[in-house]
Amino acid sequence: MEDVQDPGAAGRAGPQGATPSNGAPRAPGGVPFHALSCEEALAALASSRQGLSQAEAAARLRRHGPNVLPERRRAGPVRRFLRQFNNLLIYVLLVAAAITAGLDHWIDTGVILAVVLVNALVGFMQEGRAEAAISALQRMLAPQATVLREGKRLRIPAAELVPGDVILVEAGDRAPADARLIEAVRLKAQEAILTGESVPVDKSTEPAAADAPLGERRSMLFSGTLVVAGQGRAVVAATGAATEIGRISGMLSNVEELTTPLLRKMDAFARWITALILLGAAILLVYGHFVRRHPFEELFLTVVGLSVAAIPEGLPAVLTITLAVGVRKMAERHAIVRRLPAIETLGALTVICTDKTGTLTRNEMMVAEAATSAERYEVTGEGYLPGGEIRPLGETNGEDAAIAALVEAAMACNDGALVDRPEGRTIAGDPMEAALLVLAERAGRLQERSGIARLALIPFDAAHRYMATLDRMPDGAVRLHAKGAPEAILALCDGEMAPDGRPRPLRAEFWQAETERMAAQGMRVIAIARREASADERPTPETLTGGLTLLGLAGLIDPPRAEAIAAVAECRQAGIRVKMITGDHPATASAIAAMIGIEAPERVLTGRDLDRLDDAMLIEEARLTNVFARTTPEHKLRLVIALQQAGEIVAMTGDGVNDAPALKRADAGIAMGVAGSDAAKEVADLVLTDDNFASIAAAVREGRTVFENIRKVISWTLPTNAGEAAVVVVALLAGLAAPLSALQILWVNLATAGTLGIALAFERTEPGIMRRPPRAADAPVLDRTLVWHVIFVSVLFVAGAYGMFNYAMGRGHSVELARTLCVNTLIVLEVFHLFFIRNFHLTSLTWEAVRGTKAVWIAVVVVVGAQMLFTYAPFMQAVFATRPVSLIDGAVVIGVGLAFFAVVEVEKQLRLRLSNGAGPAARRGRGYR
Repeated sequence: MEDVQDPGAAGRAGPQGATPSNGAPRAPGGVPFHALSCEEALAALASSRQGLSQAEAAARLRRHGPNVLPERRRAGPVRRFLRQFNNLLIYVLLVAAAITAGLDHWIDTGVILAVVLVNALVGFMQEGRAEAAISALQRMLAPQATVLREGKRLRIPAAELVPGDVILVEAGDRAPADARLIEAVRLKAQEAILTGESVPVDKSTEPAAADAPLGERRSMLFSGTLVVAGQGRAVVAATGAATEIGRISGMLSNVEELTTPLLRKMDAFARWITALILLGAAILLVYGHFVRRHPFEELFLTVVGLSVAAIPEGLPAVLTITLAVGVRKMAERHAIVRRLPAIETLGALTVICTDKTGTLTRNEMMVAEAATSAERYEVTGEGYLPGGEIRPLGETNGEDAAIAALVEAAMACNDGALVDRPEGRTIAGDPMEAALLVLAERAGRLQERSGIARLALIPFDAAHRYMATLDRMPDGAVRLHAKGAPEAILALCDGEMAPDGRPRPLRAEFWQAETERMAAQGMRVIAIARREASADERPTPETLTGGLTLLGLAGLIDPPRAEAIAAVAECRQAGIRVKMITGDHPATASAIAAMIGIEAPERVLTGRDLDRLDDAMLIEEARLTNVFARTTPEHKLRLVIALQQAGEIVAMTGDGVNDAPALKRADAGIAMGVAGSDAAKEVADLVLTDDNFASIAAAVREGRTVFENIRKVISWTLPTNAGEAAVVVVALLAGLAAPLSALQILWVNLATAGTLGIALAFERTEPGIMRRPPRAADAPVLDRTLVWHVIFVSVLFVAGAYGMFNYAMGRGHSVELARTLCVNTLIVLEVFHLFFIRNFHLTSLTWEAVRGTKAVWIAVVVVVGAQMLFTYAPFMQAVFATRPVSLIDGAVVIGVGLAFFAVVEVEKQLRLRLSNGAGPAARRGRGYR
């Protein structure tokens, strides 16, 4: 083997090639692939234009390994565990532990260290969940590649690519490996991630100089770069770590770390409140020692317990767990969250701008009707399945050459493919093109396609809105075929085909009326035309300006998804307006919108209408209109900006490379996982794995649930922490006997912080959550309702604790027993508060509310079990100075919990009645739009 500098790279580059560590992949003899001709590159890789066989591909995959980049090293479990001790509260507790140890209070030291350990374990578990969620996302976002195997077009995971595979790429794809181009039609690639140059690079099949710099290797596609225009075919020269991106960066990851603005906001809030509590604790320490003359050691331990009780140290960990649970639930609903802020945004959405095809509809196009200059034809059958026929709808029995020519042109000017497998038929390529192939099959002519040789291509582009091919037909004739939007094709036609096959003058008004008629029935209408040509022509959009003969129209229908109809209705109920943005004809868009249930489907704006509107007018029209037709990706971007300027929170769906700006600008960009381009997925916040609008509605529901669960966690944590602290603060300030010792305060925090709060992360979606108006995007987490709830619950906690303490002392119980009853009372209050918070917007007095969830009851059982040990176990009595509680006293404790639950429930019902009678302004004040 020649010029092999990296022994392991030989297999990666190809059967006989090598990838030196300091350069491009090379063939035997040391010549880089970009300097070889197409045939030489194929020969060096032991491949052909038809691709590898399945057996050879499998053998190479075993030999070279998967086409993936090395994973970055993740922190091991020990390092992740030690990392949990790096925060302000832990430092405070460790200093307190050291001081108590210096004072020989070893029991206090042990309890403080136990609190530290529990906090670290909670953080360790949440980081494990976060990393598991990220790994799951990486697996679900695995890129796909289109390859030729034994001449058949297949869609496979990019990880299964091997050197020698022939791949097909088009605008919007991300190159899955380093590959030598063997065909290129107006191909351009964005290589900024490698070269830093923002201008796309024109690609060709001509060899480049052997010493050409990376940016000038125009005959190569590089892994990770984006194809922004045209189409191409290339043979894979290097995979995995042997690619240019693998050599330079070592790892390319599109999944972000598990962090959100909400988490950062709550982390800052926790730091701020920690500093405030420590300052207050210091003041209390000074006040209690110098004013109230409490012994310093006892006072210090009490203040440490107060700090631990008041500081919500577990809040960031529980919030992250809640978000991680939300990620998993959304994935189960076919919505992969790539950027977690989208979870928060989904709860505030007011508008969803969606594509039609494949999202609201089934994306199983079929030709339902064809029209020629003399006749209309009905096409029967089901979707892409074989069977069905083409039947004339009129009374004419004469020969119609135009329908035969239309069918022939439809299968020639076509990049689609029908794939028959044991499990059923699938398609490759555009669904519309697959439907045209099925039309040819129903005409009994699909077998003729193998005899058509393509000589040149003008790929479809949104700028000219048609596709054209130059083809040598089985009979030797050379023809130019074109298909596309009726307006675009009619502009290129000088005549139409008569039934006898001869051209005659074009009746523009007739075809316009036919287009309107078919579109009004919800059909997507395409026009098909042709002309005789010569084999040496190389048409371009600039040179193809006329001279075609119109063959007829094909009306395709893509039936609405039944689940999309239900989802649109659910969104309307949730106060979210659905706007359909499509490139279809206005009449088609209006008909489908009416079927789907979109409001005011008769009001349609086209791309031309949008172009005539200035920005101020567009804002108003964008708010009032729900159906937009004949639009381009540029129009999508303008609509997003206009709606945002109108104060809307906007989600935008997209699948093409040109949709990326609109997806990025939207508050929540949603890419299609099946039909979407890699460019769209890269900038999107969510990726739908089933391309179904119903999954968007489900994601909104889950997003609202996640945010509600976060609010529940906060609404449970802050009042209970404040209530625990308030009990101690009142005692110190008023000079009363403390109803809890310092160790007992630590125990309450230890028993509940890592159990009850976490249970709320697993709460189910509340009934009616999709009947509430969207949450205001700028709504504070700590709003007026929650501030009031914190104050109200803190007062009730103080009343409950001191009421129980005075009850016990009044019955002649010892101080130790009275404090034991106080601790049990606080625990019971927190458990009842948990059940109350689970239904913060609804009544808690239902069987469903009482039944709870598995997570809630596990948490309650753990806490009750720990409290039984705390109260009755001799070793716990020795540590915490507790005493056994009688059955009667235990019933009183439960009674206090029930009374607390009744009071907060009555307050909630009054609050809900007042809010239901309030206007929109009052509701917005509560954090809702």
